[in-house]
Amino acid sequence: MANPYREILTTPGVKGLVIASSIARLPNAMMGIGIITMLVQQGHLYWLAGAVSGTFMLTNALLGPQVSKLVDQYGQSRVLPLVTTFSIGMLLLLVIAAYMKASTPFLFILAVLAGSMPSMPAMVRARWTELFRGKPQLHTAFSLDTVLTEIVFIIGPPLAIILSTSAFAEAGPLAATLLLAIGVTVFIRQRQTEPKVVLAKHTGGKRESILQIPSLRIIILALLAMGVIGGTTNVAVVAFANEQGWPTAASFILAAYALGSLVAGLTFGALRIALPMEKQFLFWIVVTAGTALLPILAPNVYIMAVMILISGCSFAPAMVIVMTLGTIVVPAARLTEGLTWMTTGISIGVALGGLLAGLVIDAYGARAGFGVAIASGLSMVVIAMMGLPILRAASEVRSELSAEAS
Repeated sequence: MANPYREILTTPGVKGLVIASSIARLPNAMMGIGIITMLVQQGHLYWLAGAVSGTFMLTNALLGPQVSKLVDQYGQSRVLPLVTTFSIGMLLLLVIAAYMKASTPFLFILAVLAGSMPSMPAMVRARWTELFRGKPQLHTAFSLDTVLTEIVFIIGPPLAIILSTSAFAEAGPLAATLLLAIGVTVFIRQRQTEPKVVLAKHTGGKRESILQIPSLRIIILALLAMGVIGGTTNVAVVAFANEQGWPTAASFILAAYALGSLVAGLTFGALRIALPMEKQFLFWIVVTAGTALLPILAPNVYIMAVMILISGCSFAPAMVIVMTLGTIVVPAARLTEGLTWMTTGISIGVALGGLLAGLVIDAYGARAGFGVAIASGLSMVVIAMMGLPILRAASEVRSELSAEAS
């Protein structure tokens, strides 16, 4: 039996893409926690550290689609160097300002400007789509991409924390900035896999927002709900471990979530499933919602780790299907922008989940915090069921257009 991963890795340009993208996406995993650790180590209050970091991440989530819109219009190799250079400059100024104990408003202004950092995960997925659009290999490529993302988020945050706590306070954000410069430079040199600029058809007047595409809105809402589940899990697991008198257990419980997602992603990528994409979307949404019920049943940290492991197994396959569906319903001329909005949806969901879970936990305890994930899972199923006819119609239209183009 042929190995689907070997098949895509032997495609010209793919090995370079994997290496470059792994470096380029590390800053996304390091910068948020790096800013928090830097400011705390410098003696700032936790609320300020969290607020500055949150400002950076929220701005990055909202500016990312605008940067990606420019990428769709002018190409990655023309836009990314300029935007990355500006972002690096603002990140360095933020580090310097923090070191020099600059005023609080100035830190927030620099955090907003630094948030112009490009969404490298969307850039990478656009390249996978360019290579394997309409082919079964795209399924395997997105599975590999999801696994690489899991690995990056396993390595990145601890690396940023260790650097800032064992070397000097600014080491974490500085390392992330250096990796951003190296990663994007190597990434844009991979010209063989760069997506071609697709000229959009205009009917005159102002260009409509991509968010006016109904099927894309369904996908973004579903991803937002998935993000809420992830953000809730992070906070609720930490609270649960504290209530159990074993705070450090949170680390291996959350590692079990990442491990489950990683293994499931690799396995899922090796499969070829004939079921229509919109039906696979509904199936994995239901599975993800169902596994969100499990953690609330755990009586101790050991069972919690098992429940979280099982929950994690649904995450990667769901992400693969959602991202693949996104490449089907979004016009080729606006693919990077659409993929970035999808990433923005899940990022906002993670932040919202952490906030809501924190409020519930403060009022009712750790176990109640998992109720936020359950509620989000139910809303996700409702969104998917209501949006199924829209997604089916969009898939059929896009397939007909692709057939005419070929």
